[in-house]
Amino acid sequence: MHSMLEAKSVRRGLFLVFMILFLDVIGIAIIMPVLPAFLQELTGDNVSDAAIDGGWLLLIYSAMQFLFAPLIGNLSDRFGRRPILLISVLTFAIDNLICAAATSFWMLFIGRALAGFSGGSFATCSAYIADISDDRTRARNFGLIGIAFGVGFTIGPVIGGLLGEFGPRVPFLGAGLLSLANFVAAWFLLPETLERHNRRAFDWRRANPFGALRQMRHYPGIGWILLVMFLYWLAHAVYPSVWSFVATYRYGWGEAEIGMSLGVFGICAALVTAFVLPRLIPVLGEWRTTVLGVSFSCLGLIGYALSWQGWMVYVVILLTTVENVAEPALRSIASAKVGASAQGELSGALTSLFSLTTIIGPALFTQLFSGFTGERAIVEFAGAPYLMAAIFMAFAAIVFVARISRDTAAVTPTHQVS
Repeated sequence: MHSMLEAKSVRRGLFLVFMILFLDVIGIAIIMPVLPAFLQELTGDNVSDAAIDGGWLLLIYSAMQFLFAPLIGNLSDRFGRRPILLISVLTFAIDNLICAAATSFWMLFIGRALAGFSGGSFATCSAYIADISDDRTRARNFGLIGIAFGVGFTIGPVIGGLLGEFGPRVPFLGAGLLSLANFVAAWFLLPETLERHNRRAFDWRRANPFGALRQMRHYPGIGWILLVMFLYWLAHAVYPSVWSFVATYRYGWGEAEIGMSLGVFGICAALVTAFVLPRLIPVLGEWRTTVLGVSFSCLGLIGYALSWQGWMVYVVILLTTVENVAEPALRSIASAKVGASAQGELSGALTSLFSLTTIIGPALFTQLFSGFTGERAIVEFAGAPYLMAAIFMAFAAIVFVARISRDTAAVTPTHQVS
C-alpha cells in the first residue's frame, strides 16, 4: 500500500497528521468549559435554556459536517489528502475568530456552521492514515486518532477553563490562533500520501452523504459495522451535548472545574489508547477488543447518570476508561473492508454517519436535560441524558455480538461504481 513511500516520510506524515488532529481537537475542546457562561451572556437565558441553545450550535456544526464530509472525502480521493487538509484547517481558524468576535447568538451560529464544514479534516486525516497503513499497522495507526482526541481533550478543556477566567471569548481567540499555526506548519511540512495511480475520478453520486453511505453497501458485512458505529457515536454525543451543563447544574462547577474534569477524562483516554490498545489488540484481536470497549462504555454512562456528587465523576472516569479501545478497533475493522482507492470515501461516509449522530444527539440530550431540570421538570434528574445514552450503547453491544463476524479480514467489494 505504501511501498513507494520512504519510511521516514511515513513517520513524518503520521506525526503531522496527528498534530493536525490534535490541534483541531484542542480548538474544539478549548471552548467547552466556557460555553454555558458564553451562551448565558449572549442570550440572557438560565443554564437549562442555555443548554438548548448549545444543542442548536452542535446541531448546525454536525449538519454541515454531515453534508460536506463525503464531498471532502471524495475530493481527497481525486486530488490528494494534502490540499483538502490545508483548506479544512484554514476554515476552522476563520470560524473561531468569528466566534470570538460574536455579538449575537446568530454570529456564533454562523461560526459553528463554518466549523462544521472544516470538520472534514477528520475524515481526510483518517484516509491519510489508511494510505500509509497495512494489516499489521492499521489498528495501531488508527489508535493515533484516539490519542489525538484523548490528549486534545485533556489539554484543551484545561486551557479553556484557565483562559475562560479572563472572559468567555478568550478561548475562541486561542483556538483560532492555534488553527492558524496548524495551517502554517502543515503548509511547509505535510507530505502527500495518495499516489496518483490510486486516485479516481470525482463522482457526484458518491459525494453526497446518502450516496456515500449507499456506496458502502457494495462492501460485504460493512452495514452492520456502520450500525454499531452509529449507535456508539450516538451514545457518545451525550458528552459534548450536556457535560458542561450537567456539571454546572448538578455540581455547581465553574469553568476551571469543568475544564479539569474533561482534562482527566481526556488524559485517561489518551493513556489507554497509547499504552493499552497496542498490547490488547495482539492478545484479544479487534473483535474482542471492541466488545470490551463497548461494554465498559455502557457501564461508564450508567455511572455518570448516577453520580450525584462531583467526586463520583472522577471515580467513574478511572474505572471505565478502558472504553476508549472500542473506536480504533471498530475503525480498523471497517477500513479492512474497502480497497486503497476508497479509503477517502469510507472516511467521508463514516464522518457523515458520525455527524448524523451529533445532529440527533444534541437535540435529544439537551432536550432531556432541560426537561429533567429547572422549573419545568416533572422529576428532577440531571443524569437522564446519560441513562438514555447507556441504552443506545447497550444496543450497540448486542448488534455487534449478534451480527458481526469475528473474522475481520479484508474482503473484496461485490460491486463498485467506477
